[in-house]
Amino acid sequence: MSGEFDGLVAVVTGGASGIGLATAELLASRGATVAVFDLAHADLPAGLHPYTADVTNRESLEAAVAAVGADHGRLDIVINNAGISAIGTVEDNDDATWARVLDVNVTGMARMTAAALPWLRKSPAASVVNVSSIAALNGLPQRALYSASKGAVLALTFAMATDHVREGVRVNAVSPGTVATAFVDRLLQNFADPVAERAAMDARQAIGRMVLPHEVANAIAYLASPLSAATTGTALDVDGGVTHLRVRPV
Repeated sequence: MSGEFDGLVAVVTGGASGIGLATAELLASRGATVAVFDLAHADLPAGLHPYTADVTNRESLEAAVAAVGADHGRLDIVINNAGISAIGTVEDNDDATWARVLDVNVTGMARMTAAALPWLRKSPAASVVNVSSIAALNGLPQRALYSASKGAVLALTFAMATDHVREGVRVNAVSPGTVATAFVDRLLQNFADPVAERAAMDARQAIGRMVLPHEVANAIAYLASPLSAATTGTALDVDGGVTHLRVRPV
């Protein structure tokens, strides 16, 4: 499938791996020019455009956005995907960890969107998609800080959608369940029994397995596409049924 993103320029933060990379490749395959904002771009597939950018640094993002504008003449789509995790209860993470996670996961999205808005306002197909999480609305064990950050992303999504709807800028979110990425593999190493924890992550989703990166990318592409021009202020779950299904044990 190709065509609905022809002529459009997209930025994907954290686009060099995981959900971000799957999204960048999908958008490019459907006609978009895709700028990947990340701290490193080793082995980035051909056809994607690397830009070094740090979501914790406003000047870095503004410079990268300016470079995209100079190189491609426009910016139509922002995928706010960059994020980090944390394990533990409210007793387990110190103030520095709280500040770091919130800075990346929440303020980083605000910085990125603010830097892009002057370009988005000029686009006839402006769209922002924020990557939230089922942790925003589901109490997950030992995810206090991460859940707080993703709850803030969800609230931020609705606020930005309201602020910018009359400017022609749509803002939506996806809320993935646990996704099988290198990010999760690293996360699992923080548990006493990574194998048992992975099995539990698989089992808690009604489909019996983790969500795959390309499945989240497909949802992001739907929300980003001009074909969903009437959709704004929406959060789309891609969670294997965690949020709403209560299946009986086999």
